[in-house]
Amino acid sequence: MQRFAPFALDALLVVVFCAIGRRSHDEAVLTGLLTTVWPFAAGLLLGWALAVLAARGARFDATTLWPSGVAIWACTLVVGMALRAVSGQGVALSFVIVAGCVLALFLLGWRAAVRVLR
Repeated sequence: MQRFAPFALDALLVVVFCAIGRRSHDEAVLTGLLTTVWPFAAGLLLGWALAVLAARGARFDATTLWPSGVAIWACTLVVGMALRAVSGQGVALSFVIVAGCVLALFLLGWRAAVRVLR
């Protein structure tokens, strides 16, 4: 179970990011949450897959900032924005910047805290 904790935490933080965004724009959080979450969730899954594959047989540690955390964050952001664009959702530059910063804080922040505590 502990093996899946980093993924579960990342997934929870992506959902929280989307819920905060919907709430800050006075949109219904629960009824439209899936529409907002799915592009970023797909990016998160791809980022995790790439991070695991990049380990190439070495011991994969999902708690490291580099390369795991950065790959997961970058894929979540880039793929999430690309999927939002092709599905007709907003991808204004200001949103990309805010999303990049908040997702970095969420997805890299807990990894930095783990590193400091170790």
